[in-house]
Amino acid sequence: MTIVFDSRPVNEGMARIAAASFCTQLNPTLEEVADLKTAVSEAVTNCIIHGYEGEIHKIRMDLKLKGREIFVDITDQGVGISDVKKAMEPLYTTKPEKERSGMGFTFMEAFMDEVTVDSEVGVGTSVHMKKTIRR
Repeated sequence: MTIVFDSRPVNEGMARIAAASFCTQLNPTLEEVADLKTAVSEAVTNCIIHGYEGEIHKIRMDLKLKGREIFVDITDQGVGISDVKKAMEPLYTTKPEKERSGMGFTFMEAFMDEVTVDSEVGVGTSVHMKKTIRR
């Protein structure tokens, strides 16, 4: 499933619900659904705040299933990340004035089984996440 939506904060909730709904075909636990929703929320919020710096552009969310695994890719065509390794460090933020905690990637890694990030400055960022649904 692919959804493309505007980088408006109100759409973060829609992305969470869409991912949760897509996942229900694997009969996940409530905890697994909550983990997925949190990770999606963090990735979409990063696109809005960091990728597009508050401007309205498009975010793409791709979801697919393979066996008991759900794969989620969230992509923007924003400013990109110059140092992905640094950006993924706990408490690191480029927007302290916006009261950002710098824990977005840390939360994604805590709630998903795998998280990788591809980014190019001036081109955009893709966050790739995977979670195995245990039931």
